[in-house]
Amino acid sequence: MMAPDTQQAGFSVPAFHSWFPRRLQPWCYLLFISFFQLTSGRYLGALDAMMGGESLMREDYLVCLYCNMCGMGLWFPMLFRMKFRFTNKTLLTVSAAGLAVCNLLTMYTTCLPLLCALCFVEGIFKIEGTFECFSTIQLWMTPKRDFTIFFPVLHIFVLGLVSVGAWMGAWIAEWGDWRLMHWAAIGAMTFIVLFMHICTRHFRFMPKFPLVGIDWTGWLLWNALTLEMAALLCYGDFLNWWKGEQTWVIAGLAVATLAMALWRMFTVRHPYINPAIFRVRYVVPIFVLIVAVEMIFASEHVLEEVFLSSVMGYSEGTSARLDWAVWGGVMTGCIFSLWWMHRMRFSYIRLAIVGLVAALGYLIGMYSILSPTVPMHTIAWPVFCRGFASAVLSIMFLTSLQDSMSFHTFFQGLGIFQVLHLIVGGCLGSAVFTYGLKWYVAEGMARYGSWIDAVRFSSQPFDLGAFLDSDFVPMVMANSVKTLYGWTVFAALLLLMAFLLYDSPIRRRSKLMPATWREVGMTMRKTFLKHES
Repeated sequence: MMAPDTQQAGFSVPAFHSWFPRRLQPWCYLLFISFFQLTSGRYLGALDAMMGGESLMREDYLVCLYCNMCGMGLWFPMLFRMKFRFTNKTLLTVSAAGLAVCNLLTMYTTCLPLLCALCFVEGIFKIEGTFECFSTIQLWMTPKRDFTIFFPVLHIFVLGLVSVGAWMGAWIAEWGDWRLMHWAAIGAMTFIVLFMHICTRHFRFMPKFPLVGIDWTGWLLWNALTLEMAALLCYGDFLNWWKGEQTWVIAGLAVATLAMALWRMFTVRHPYINPAIFRVRYVVPIFVLIVAVEMIFASEHVLEEVFLSSVMGYSEGTSARLDWAVWGGVMTGCIFSLWWMHRMRFSYIRLAIVGLVAALGYLIGMYSILSPTVPMHTIAWPVFCRGFASAVLSIMFLTSLQDSMSFHTFFQGLGIFQVLHLIVGGCLGSAVFTYGLKWYVAEGMARYGSWIDAVRFSSQPFDLGAFLDSDFVPMVMANSVKTLYGWTVFAALLLLMAFLLYDSPIRRRSKLMPATWREVGMTMRKTFLKHES
């Protein structure tokens, strides 16, 4: 069945049966978005519980996480092709059913290659379901498809639910079995499947756009390259970096894969990643800056976690309470970005400056309070700044990218952006911080080892283990983390100075998309046929 899109006046989702209340239709999709965003291949909030019950290392779980993110990031160029080929009911039903099956298999799988493959597929289903929900109600959220409204609202759900999901995973693991989170996700996905089967029908707003001319080989090559880079950076410290043979093998595979991906990108008619993307003004600087920003935010995954667990001695359930401070910062950052870009129409560059100032507030705050005796409520304020900065900078970069690119290449550029944002920047920053922490801890042990002198040994019997645990090791760890936070402050200051020197807007007004999805689809179809001929 086919009909044009529904406009804001009397908004309704044409896929619903006529008996379903119109006012509830968009809210149902917001509920589905929440369900999709709370699913994951493995919930790292329950990392300690999983490591205690399975024979996998922390690095193995991180690689699974990056497989999940790779599946999401590099599927972006396919999202509109799927939307213009299949119906809303088909896409949401298949996505929810696929997520339910993946969650069922991953919680009982300990074979690492199979677990990575399941997490990768789970990421594809997750982003497909989320995109289909958001694209269906976009005209309800902003009738003119104004992305200065859409992106802040999108990040309220995407970034906000990341914090909620981390808290839920840690809380369930502390008070029950970590697999309960997977069972809850399976129940939510089963509800979506039943709901779509009962309440919706197959509906098309334009003729089928066949899945032809897709460079699946290029898609596989770019995914392989991303996962090889993630594996190299995740396992680098464990493999002793370039002193280990496995590191050289992974690096060689990555170089060979990159060469094949670039050769295919410049030789096939419809490459999965169009090289014209990199010739668009502002795009390459945006890619470079997002990597630099994510490297700074990687301090959360290494320094903050080491401080909370090794120095403060908090369990994952206790540390997860800070996720609510992050959530508050994300909500504030999204609302602030909406006011800045849509209401006031201020410069995007100056919005990035505000975000970097908030990031500096997080770094300087953590540097200032680092102590084994600091109360948790004091840590909440820097963490709030981190959530605010993450939301503001993500929205700013994404809006700037959309404003700089044509619709035909935007989702390919978005795929690269998400890979750099979710994987490359974080992996690279975590590798640098892990290596630096290892070096400074070793230096601290050698420098402050003289504390254990004859006076301390004079007490008989001298409990060396208790002394190291209660005083010496936490002090060395705290000093090492503080030193790295100090270096990160200098890096963030240099980045802030670069933005201040380049204080000019990319655009003051975001360009608008076509008014209906039918118009978007036909534009994409004509563009594809033009390139085909």
